[in-house]
Amino acid sequence: MASPRLETYCCPNRDAATQLVMNFQPEVFCGVCIGSASVSVLLTILQLLPKKGQSLWKMPKASSSSTILLLISVCDILGGLGIIFRSTVWLGFPSFIANISVVNRTDVWPSAFCVGSAMWIQLLYSACFWWLFCYAVDSYLVVRRSAGLSTIVLYHMMTWGLAAMLCVEGIALLYYPSLSSCENGLEHAIPHYITTYAPLLLVLVVNPILFRRTVSAVASLLKGRQGIYTENERRLGTEIQIRFFKIMLVFVICWSSNIINESLLFYLEMQPDINEMPLKNIRSSALITWIIMGVLNPMQGFLFTLAFYGWTGWRVDLKWQKREIPWESMSSSTVDENAYPSPVNYQSNIHDSKKVSTSDGQQTDEAIGMLSEDNTSGDARLTRSSPIYQGW
Repeated sequence: MASPRLETYCCPNRDAATQLVMNFQPEVFCGVCIGSASVSVLLTILQLLPKKGQSLWKMPKASSSSTILLLISVCDILGGLGIIFRSTVWLGFPSFIANISVVNRTDVWPSAFCVGSAMWIQLLYSACFWWLFCYAVDSYLVVRRSAGLSTIVLYHMMTWGLAAMLCVEGIALLYYPSLSSCENGLEHAIPHYITTYAPLLLVLVVNPILFRRTVSAVASLLKGRQGIYTENERRLGTEIQIRFFKIMLVFVICWSSNIINESLLFYLEMQPDINEMPLKNIRSSALITWIIMGVLNPMQGFLFTLAFYGWTGWRVDLKWQKREIPWESMSSSTVDENAYPSPVNYQSNIHDSKKVSTSDGQQTDEAIGMLSEDNTSGDARLTRSSPIYQGW
């Protein structure tokens, strides 16, 4: 799981609230983290692997939105691997981890591992938050016809730059001037928690606003194409709205427990003695949400692939030779339900007799297509025979 408590635990003089959660059934907690992260990593990779009937070598050119979604999954996979490695070491070498609590020690490797593994997890999940924010921005700009593949370089610079800067800054402030003196007062801890949760809160607050404005802009574009808003246009707008809703739902499910847990722990830190009987329910709630975090945080990767692509099936195709793409040989049939969740070229899927001849209409098709291209699950598949396109 990803929590700033991982970094504060590296301080020998850690606060009582951090000590409470980190010492609560550590074997069970690490086992939960390993199990959840392993399942999520394996299922996420399975979702992204090509399926039978489709080849990666002749895929249509990816858009900026599909590239961002892939990078989000990559960050989740790498973050999950960090959780697995860290929890495995904690379970397999308890004496090695116990040296972190020793103030006057000569062995620096326990602290180096503690800080390094915590920074790796924080950096990857922070980058994931920034990529989610970029996805919302890109979706809005695409509809406004102000973005494209050329902007992906700017997104890389912003995402990795801000994630690295905030991570390093938070760690530097927490451990200043040394590990042995960190956590001496809130002036060390609070900046670290702010830099950790700032991108999470940004996605939680700003993304719904951007998604809502994007949906409104999509409706305006669809109405402007022919001057009317038919059932087909309404269906496409609804599919895009549902897609955004599922993304935010997964995010809230996976990270709301972190906000609740951190609020409870901060409340306990403000108390003179966190072991008082009146605080028993608060302590229990903090420990319960701590375990929930160990389950839900690593599962974000797999749940996001379900929101992005739907369930893509088990039929993995590991033969990497070239083959004909299904939709190139199909005139009226839909894409195989087990196909790899690839971007669908919106322009090539519009029925020839229904193409808009003006350049403005073509730009509108491209803008809408970049939002709907990755939604290839169930009845939402946008294919040449789809009623959505036949209506246009």
